[in-house]
Amino acid sequence: MNARKPYIRPMAGWWQRNPFFIEYMVHEGTALFVLAYALELLAGLICLTQGEAAWNSYRAFVASGPMLSINLLIFAAMLYHGYTWFKIMPRTLPPMKIGGQKVAAATITAAGIAAAVGASALVFAVLWFMQRGL
Repeated sequence: MNARKPYIRPMAGWWQRNPFFIEYMVHEGTALFVLAYALELLAGLICLTQGEAAWNSYRAFVASGPMLSINLLIFAAMLYHGYTWFKIMPRTLPPMKIGGQKVAAATITAAGIAAAVGASALVFAVLWFMQRGL
């Protein structure tokens, strides 16, 4: 009897062979959480256009215990997604030079994170003062 060797797919599990690719694939997986939150916000926008009753129903829905838990999970995934995006960014950019010196990858990552934190703080401050009527 002729025993045939099983076909081994050469690309199977390619991303599991390198820690960079594992992190990259996890990063890409967290994009699904970004999509979920975008759809949640879109649903809120649709409810807002349908009147006060629909908007109040949406607000009650997102304030429920299960949705708060889901949103906490989404928030954690989005923080990880953002962090890994800035961590991967130096590898995807062309080499950057300032004053003839190559900018370190850690500097690019730190600058991206600082910019994101600064922009978030600015949006939070604007919304805070708008809500307070200042």
